[in-house]
Amino acid sequence: MSNLERTGLYDLHILLGAKMVPFAGYEMPVQYPMGVLKEHLHCRAQAGVFDVSHMGQVILRGAGIAQAFEALMPVDVIGVAEGRQRYGLLTNAAGGILDDLMFANRGDHLFVVVNAACKSEDIAHLRAHLGEAAVEVVTDRALLALQGPAAEAALARLMPDVASMRFMDVRTLSYCGHDLWISRSGYTGEDGFEISLPDAIAVDFAQALLAMEEVAPIGLGARDSLRLEAGLCLYGHDIGTQTTPVEAGVTWAIQKARRSDGARAGGFPGADVILRQLSAGPATRRVGLLPEGRAPMREGVEIYAAREGGSPIGTVTSGGFGPSVERPVAMAYLPASLTVGDVVYGEVRGKRLPAVIAALPFHPSAYKR
Repeated sequence: MSNLERTGLYDLHILLGAKMVPFAGYEMPVQYPMGVLKEHLHCRAQAGVFDVSHMGQVILRGAGIAQAFEALMPVDVIGVAEGRQRYGLLTNAAGGILDDLMFANRGDHLFVVVNAACKSEDIAHLRAHLGEAAVEVVTDRALLALQGPAAEAALARLMPDVASMRFMDVRTLSYCGHDLWISRSGYTGEDGFEISLPDAIAVDFAQALLAMEEVAPIGLGARDSLRLEAGLCLYGHDIGTQTTPVEAGVTWAIQKARRSDGARAGGFPGADVILRQLSAGPATRRVGLLPEGRAPMREGVEIYAAREGGSPIGTVTSGGFGPSVERPVAMAYLPASLTVGDVVYGEVRGKRLPAVIAALPFHPSAYKR
């Protein structure tokens, strides 16, 4: 793994006994000695710390930056109040998703966090459309996620003001003389925070959290099973350039202002495709699947309408065992004519096994509204 990058917390991961794996060009912890199952359940019951420093942190500045950024997404950027954050989707001319991201209005600029695997392309895309001067890549800050029902109590010991934040609030708070950029958000379905902080204090801050009895380090394995149970998409698997926001079932991210009857309808890449699908419906749609029995249906499993014969009608994009729900769960793209409760069949090791189409999420979210 000598050609891979490392985050500033690499040595801490090794000290904590992490198993390191390649991920999005980085050497990242997939699990710690506790193991994926226990890490997952610990995060659901208490609190876990994730190193997400491999993700891209970007600042957008300049006159009219909200309008310019909004022109790249089917998302209301202009309407995001100062001190608030929103989920966004960069789209292409065909309506496909270039990346999903989080962006915050921090007064005189927007702060954007993009996926690690896409960050070079995203930054080039932003500079091509917004101008070089408008796009500042942050290179001297780590990014931590603290997730779980005990996250507020843990973080409030270090910075009491976080207790007054609600879901999707952003705030700059001081810790040992340094500014920490904090959002009350995350990608596990649990209450929690994402914390951008200077590299110089990242290890000390992480250790201060991990010294608390209810906080444990969590790796990529549990991060994936947590987001799967929460029904959340993983870029490059459940969403990508071949899927639209409507097919992906993330139409909640397209606010009324950007829809056909909205104040600022259209005007984003792929608007004709996306707005047409919003009106008429897509041919295929991302759905939840509950495989019967104990055998997981993992990514790539082909789905059929019948136990025998016929061609595949879809493919699993994410799947595995859900520790909190104590059963296999999966997501797949299937014909939009199928509904919750319908039975389909996944081909696992040469056998077609039944699965029931289910509503998402598999595990309820616990955000602090």
